[in-house]
Amino acid sequence: MAGIPRNFPDRDGVVAIGDGRVLGHAEWGPLDGRVVLWFHGTPGACRQVPPDAPDLARAHAVRLIGVERPGTGRSTTHRAASVLDWAGDVERFVDAIGIDRFAAVGLSGGGPFVLACAHHFGRRMAAGGVLGGLGPTRGPEAAPGYTRLLPPFEPLLALLSAPIGEVSSAVMRPLAATVASPSFDVYANVISPECDRPVLKRPDMKEAFLFDITTAAKTGVRAMAHDLVLFARHWGFSLADIEIPIRFWHGDADMIVPLSHGLHQAGLVPDSELTVVPGGGHFSGYETVEEVFHVLLDLWSEPVAQSP
Repeated sequence: MAGIPRNFPDRDGVVAIGDGRVLGHAEWGPLDGRVVLWFHGTPGACRQVPPDAPDLARAHAVRLIGVERPGTGRSTTHRAASVLDWAGDVERFVDAIGIDRFAAVGLSGGGPFVLACAHHFGRRMAAGGVLGGLGPTRGPEAAPGYTRLLPPFEPLLALLSAPIGEVSSAVMRPLAATVASPSFDVYANVISPECDRPVLKRPDMKEAFLFDITTAAKTGVRAMAHDLVLFARHWGFSLADIEIPIRFWHGDADMIVPLSHGLHQAGLVPDSELTVVPGGGHFSGYETVEEVFHVLLDLWSEPVAQSP
């Protein structure tokens, strides 16, 4: 229908997960399709999916569901203790809407939460895809690079994330509608690395990000700040204990989450493969989404290995 954005969801709303809490979500594709959960980056919201993903979901009979983490969009604010806690929220979410089995994909800051679900759900989760995902920052599995500087600041981040979120909310809400579009244009055309600009300059990409920016502005930066707190802590599980197939995609020109994170994590997860995107930046996963769908659906169709 003319005038409806490409990434406008087929369905959206909230799902009650107990304790008076809800998770916001947006869906594309048939209700009876194989379910792929999509975990947004940091910051992000439920419609932060690649522009081509909704059409691909419909074409491949996939029920694609973007799920908002606590404090983002319509999801109730909640202070998790670790990245692994997200898997408990996801379990309540999928149980509430009657999903037996699913795959999951996460971009950037959504990557750790895909791995948490892989550890928690085992074979109930068919496979996971991590696109430019951040690696652990603490402990023996810490990825190399500048992100190892996060843990020393975790206590301060934890202390300040809530008050900073409250203040930023009051500032950002009235400004979001007027500054979001020009701010995105400056980032896409001037600040972003050259390798990411072809993706960011797509009109449908801007459309999706503007929705996320204005949605995230409703709660300021409190959800993003709490993501950083969780990334700076031990994630609550070991990547080496993940038993389901995980496939990583990472651009070799990514300046936000370096390729070393993809290499490091793929070396730790037992059943994993890494696809390096030549010349790809942080948003190269948006250009490989059709390949991501094919790979995950193929893994879903493979027989489940029986324990000896």
